[in-house]
This record gives sequence, structure tokens and C-alpha cells, in this order.
Amino acid sequence: MTAGHAELQAELRIDRPSVADGATLWRIAKESKALDLNSSYSYLLWCRDFADTSAVARDDRGEAVGFVTGYLRPDRPDTLLVWQVAVDGAYRGRGLAGALLDGLVARIGAEQRITAVETTITPGNTASERLFASFAERHGARVENEVLFATGQFPDGPHDPEVLHRIGPLSL
Repeated sequence: MTAGHAELQAELRIDRPSVADGATLWRIAKESKALDLNSSYSYLLWCRDFADTSAVARDDRGEAVGFVTGYLRPDRPDTLLVWQVAVDGAYRGRGLAGALLDGLVARIGAEQRITAVETTITPGNTASERLFASFAERHGARVENEVLFATGQFPDGPHDPEVLHRIGPLSL
């Protein structure tokens, strides 16, 4: 963990989300303007069913100000698929997304073997590309990229391709 991450850890608490966080996670995702916004219902379910593989950052009032949602792939239980990462506008630019990602991977890695992290990023989302490249560098891992879902595979109209970024092997 970098010194900046340590300072954030002291200022903010990173833990598991609860159903009570679902509405806030939906709001943060909506306000990010970068994420595909899922239904509010899906964020409530995510906080209930995938809390063990997700993380929230809480301010001194206990309010969620950032999150990472993820799950362990059923066909590769040593791989964490990161679904979404978002930080409230007031907390952006301070390394919180990286601290959340590091904290989540450390927590899961302490409970079971994790050898890789995967995520998808649309071309041009340089903030996400930097976040995951930096994560790979901190963990001494390679990044391999390939198109996971091409534009034509999306049934609901034009959508940029989703490029899979596979980071590993991790040294935890």
C-alpha cells in the first residue's frame, strides 16, 4: 500500500457494503457519468449477495463515498472479476479507488487464494485504464487485454466494446 493509500485508510474506513448502502452506491454510479448505470434494484442485490467480494469506503459519519463491486468467477474461483469502481465526486483524485481495490483484494486474499483480477474497460476510459495498470504495477503483475464483448454483441443499441483486462499472477 502506498503512503497516500495509508493516509486515506486513516481518514476513511473500508469495509463490506450492506443493503443499506445500495441506494448510495446507485447514486455514486449515476453521478460518475462513466459507468453503465444498472437498476437501483441491482445495487441492493449486489450489496446483499456479493458483499464479501465488494468494498465500500466510509467517511467519518459512516456514509459510503466510494465502492468496488466484484465477484469470484464460478469457473475460476481464484479470479476476482471487478464489476464497477466509483468514487463520490468530493473524494476523487485522492487515490481512493486504488485504496479500495487494494483493500478488497487483500481482504479476499486473506480468506482464500486469489491469483488474478479481471475487469472490463471501454476504450477511451483512461481513468480506469490507469487505475488497473497502477494496481498491476503495485502487485508486480502483468496485464493482458482482449476484447471480451464486441460492439455488435450488445442487443440494446450502440455500445463500445468491453475490453477484458486480466491482471496476474498476483503476489499477495
